[in-house]
Amino acid sequence: MALVDLITPEVVKVPLKSRDKFGVIEELIQVLKDSGKITEKEKAIEAIHKREALGSTGLEMGVAVPHAKTDAVKTLTIAIGISPEGVEFGAIDGKPSKLFFLMLAAPNQSGPHIEALAEIAKLSKSKAFLDALMNAKTPEEVVKLFQLD
Repeated sequence: MALVDLITPEVVKVPLKSRDKFGVIEELIQVLKDSGKITEKEKAIEAIHKREALGSTGLEMGVAVPHAKTDAVKTLTIAIGISPEGVEFGAIDGKPSKLFFLMLAAPNQSGPHIEALAEIAKLSKSKAFLDALMNAKTPEEVVKLFQLD
């Protein structure tokens, strides 16, 4: 399943209200809960926190990809959030993260999980695409950018 197939306006939050790492995680998991993508919010939060404890999922160029496996989802799901001001996320380049791809997959679904991470890594190499995403003002604008890619 392609990443673009998972991205709908219901799973995009622009702008994020949270100003810290764990607030962003909880806000994006709430987006998934509100859109009916996850069954148990607390279980999903716990899975992401456990993964973050192993090492930050903050990458470079303002991108963070908090992700985990949990039985709070039946299939791979994603939420996207944009924080125009940026949030300290422990990124490897030391800069604040502005674009968040929060992914959850069922424990038995390594393939789609890995494929989605690889697709995000590939997209993250395009500064123009990242800039366009970070400047998006609405969920619909974010969805359109993925459809164009």
